[in-house]
Amino acid sequence: MAPLRGNSEPAGGDATATSTPAAILAADLSERGYRPITDYAIVGDAQSAALVASDGAVDWLCLPHFDSPAVLCRILDAARGGYLALRPAGGVTGGHRRYRDASNVLETTLDGPAGALRLTDAMPLAEGDPTPTLDGVWGGHGRHRLIRLLDAPTAAVDVELAARLVFDFAATPATIELVPGRGAIAHDGGHRYLALVWTGELRDLGGGELRGSLVLPAGSRGACVLAHAASAEAARALLAGEDWAEQVEETDASWRRWGSGCTVSGPYADALRRSALVLKLLTFEPTGALVAAPTTSLPEVIGGVRNWDYRYCWLRDATFTLYALLLVGDRTAATAFWQWIERVCGVSHPERLQIMYGVHGERELPERTLDHLSGYRDSRPVRVGNGACDQRQLDVYGEVLDAFWFFYQLGGEDGRPPAVDPDVGALLAAIADHICAIWRQPDQGLWEVRSGPQHFVHSKMMCWVGLDRALCLAAREPEAFRGDTARWAAERAALRADILANGYDERLGAFTMAYGSTALDAAALRMPLVGFLPADDPRMRSTIERIQADLSVNGLLLRYRTGEAEDGLPPGEGAFSICTFWLVDCLTALGRIDEAQTLFERMLRYASDLGLFAEEVDPVSGAALGNYPQAFTHLALIDAGVDLTEALARRAPVPGASHERAKKVRRGRAARGEAK
Repeated sequence: MAPLRGNSEPAGGDATATSTPAAILAADLSERGYRPITDYAIVGDAQSAALVASDGAVDWLCLPHFDSPAVLCRILDAARGGYLALRPAGGVTGGHRRYRDASNVLETTLDGPAGALRLTDAMPLAEGDPTPTLDGVWGGHGRHRLIRLLDAPTAAVDVELAARLVFDFAATPATIELVPGRGAIAHDGGHRYLALVWTGELRDLGGGELRGSLVLPAGSRGACVLAHAASAEAARALLAGEDWAEQVEETDASWRRWGSGCTVSGPYADALRRSALVLKLLTFEPTGALVAAPTTSLPEVIGGVRNWDYRYCWLRDATFTLYALLLVGDRTAATAFWQWIERVCGVSHPERLQIMYGVHGERELPERTLDHLSGYRDSRPVRVGNGACDQRQLDVYGEVLDAFWFFYQLGGEDGRPPAVDPDVGALLAAIADHICAIWRQPDQGLWEVRSGPQHFVHSKMMCWVGLDRALCLAAREPEAFRGDTARWAAERAALRADILANGYDERLGAFTMAYGSTALDAAALRMPLVGFLPADDPRMRSTIERIQADLSVNGLLLRYRTGEAEDGLPPGEGAFSICTFWLVDCLTALGRIDEAQTLFERMLRYASDLGLFAEEVDPVSGAALGNYPQAFTHLALIDAGVDLTEALARRAPVPGASHERAKKVRRGRAARGEAK
């Protein structure tokens, strides 16, 4: 088991030092009760997720879904936010934790003065479905509960419970009804209910605050469960008890079946598999949507205002995620996602395509601030909803077409191209037509700037990618992808000429962020990864070198320098981990394999002890910043790790372009006998 530690590595330093939970807690006192972001583990049920601290406290949980109002949110306000903590009486003196192999079930052992307490945390997957949820067939009913099994493995232990139950991100304290010997029912005075299963002593301190104790004999097991309930009657039924351990084991078996099927190998197989498990956990199983992260408003710089709600489905992030999951052998998420796209977007209406949606397909995500919350380490505002939902971001059209082309190239389980749904084919062809009509317009770009629209180079490039993939699909499936291919080809050529003429600055020797700008943008590193230019093209090589030199802080990449590129917000943010992984991929494609390996392994040291990444890294302190765990970072780790693994085996450059990766995956499947 990995020892518990905080992410305290200084940039460029050695990440082998560890800390006990007691040391972490002592350090946290100086931060007024806030833990390092990477002190948290995640458990989830592919509908929502909980963040579990190393000392046994759960400080984040939205029920019943990712984008529901939080019932535990101490991570956003140490004084007011809800939490659920379990620990040995007398405090925590040390411990360790791990995920079970190829699973999202978490085990934490907390040492106390009189003995150890082992916690097993899981959110059970849907019930009532004969096909396990993770196999991609939805037919069950969500259970919407966090199960915490308690074990005394060596000696009897007294367990302490401390909780604060709230509704609406702590805006509404819970009213508590104690049920002696079984736990408590919490409600908001209206129609929302929670059941807290606890067989020990329990006291109501008012305002949703609870304190409890339980004597756990050596070798025995108990349980603490926090569950969403549709009614008071349903909550009371939950307190009657179920076989909680069986639900945990069933969930573990489902995760293991999926995790063990990930087709990863080589020296980074464990990191790749863990990243894949994170991405699968961020799938909203009922609809096929994929959330960018399970949290809101974890700041991009401490004390700053770049605090956003990521509990929604961005088409860009989702297609990136599908790409990474396909690389490790999972086709079910992709199939479900295209079905979701069809339902949400309708037939042949690309003008209706938004950059993001709610997990059920909601189009309206009004952004507001929760002024009663202080924010993580006093980083205000705390936001729910996301005002970027109505932005124009032209790259999204290309991302959708690129993702489908990759999905198509991989073929079905029999190695043949998958059947193309006529409605999906019509939508994708209409998207290509739409690109032809709108690519000359400015937009807010990949980074969702909140200033005026610009002619972003990355957006233009992805429009080129969209038309290129549409032409590829039309050549392979002319009946399914009907369109004016002559127009697509002409506009693709015009796009390429426009980008090369206006996006490359000869004086800088680099592609810039936008036409007429001298600011650099790490998104230009995607050019070789999507096949716009090979990495060894002189313009691309020069761009890679300029970005590496000018956007690097202690070896980690900023996405751009916020003081140089106008984005409508105050300057200051951390290094974006996805950008550093893009650089790894570009170095691999250039044949600078040793350099790529050094940078990749350095990035791995910024993960938590459990292999989890936030969106950003403070390049000076090494602390995690931004929402957590972040799909962007984990999918980029997979992309870069897959290519680097092959490059190390071959000791030769490995192009990162999607068509090359598709060929590689097909070759691997054929070698394993998976495709006949």
